[in-house]
Amino acid sequence: MTARIVAIFRRWGLPERLLTVLIVVLVVDFLANSFVLERVNSFELRRDDAERIAENLVLATRTLERTPPAERDLVARTLSTPRFRLTLASPGSPIRGAMSLGNLRSQVVSIAPELGFGDLELHLEGIPDKGNIGGFVRLSDDSVMVFHTHANAAWKLTIGRIVSLVLPTLLLIALGWVLLRATLMPLQQLISASRHLGTGPPQPVPEQGPDELRSLIRALNEMQQRIHQSLVDRTQTMLAIGHDLKTPLARMRLRLDDESIGPEARDGLSKDIEEMRLLLESIQAYVESDGRSMPQERIDLAVMAETLVDTAADHGASATYHGVPSLVVKARPVSIRRALSNLIQNALHYGGNARVTVRREGGAAEIIVDDDGPGIPEDRIADALQPFVRLDAARSRDTAGMGLGLAIVRKAVAAEDGRLDLHNRPTGGLRATITLPLAES
Repeated sequence: MTARIVAIFRRWGLPERLLTVLIVVLVVDFLANSFVLERVNSFELRRDDAERIAENLVLATRTLERTPPAERDLVARTLSTPRFRLTLASPGSPIRGAMSLGNLRSQVVSIAPELGFGDLELHLEGIPDKGNIGGFVRLSDDSVMVFHTHANAAWKLTIGRIVSLVLPTLLLIALGWVLLRATLMPLQQLISASRHLGTGPPQPVPEQGPDELRSLIRALNEMQQRIHQSLVDRTQTMLAIGHDLKTPLARMRLRLDDESIGPEARDGLSKDIEEMRLLLESIQAYVESDGRSMPQERIDLAVMAETLVDTAADHGASATYHGVPSLVVKARPVSIRRALSNLIQNALHYGGNARVTVRREGGAAEIIVDDDGPGIPEDRIADALQPFVRLDAARSRDTAGMGLGLAIVRKAVAAEDGRLDLHNRPTGGLRATITLPLAES
């Protein structure tokens, strides 16, 4: 039964939840006030305290009755003590207290019956200042004697009244916090899902919370599916185009063996075909560089980088390695190897040399690739990381590629929760730094 009520409450919208909170608060407020009023109405003092109040009232009433009206204020101040204060009010002016002490009045009147003829009223003070019990007695000329006194036992009633006032507020805060937490919990899941939107397979968010939020979550889940399907279709289209173009390129290369084609034309066509092949490989690598469907593995960055440097050096390139002999991270080996290879090839192509350093920096692994080339203009570094951007446009097509090298690196590193930084070295040349989290032991 309880589980069913909770399930129904979870499906309610915000208006229904707020209305429920208000009803609960009103009910608690009513019960608390009823309890306090019942205690106040049945409240009585010990015999000696009640006799003290009765004696003070009788003495003050008799004295003021015999005092001329012009002198009563002075007499009232004279009769006042720290525990029993008197003031006078004009006829018809007294305001009855909200919490009348009916039983205490009967107790005092039973001790001093003459007070019953003076329209005696006793009530609990709202804010204990001059006393925690107050009241008034009407004199024979219809003027009013207002009094305030202290009674130790009445403090319990005062505390109870304060609790009756504070309790609904505290309950409202508690219920509001519970409501807000219950509402924000699926909202936090929604925010987390929106941050990963388009970065991998869709992760449906459970439809929880108020109806308004459930509708929003449902719309987000549907949008995730549409975006994922769109990305899959785009990837498949690009890969299919690249695959289909390889066949005519292969036929064109075979036709270059025709003796009717001159050596000069053959060399030009061969370079064009090779460039087209490299372009297709770059597009395919960029499309596949996320690699999120592939599992992460423990790989040794130092060994991988040193192997790539040795391979480049074996082909006559000016490439050197410095750094630790071993540094293990958890990543996708194919995409990280492609990223390192791209950085090394960029350094060799544009700088003429490549110096690779692998080191541990705090809780991360750093791969640094330096060259002695012209670097990148500071205002174009951000552009260099964008796909299909070529910074060497002035040289037309003298440089192979489609401007995807650094974009592939950034995409592959981001998939591993890493970072790629580019900046020009003060001594000249470009420094590319990859930062990856270390593998847990």
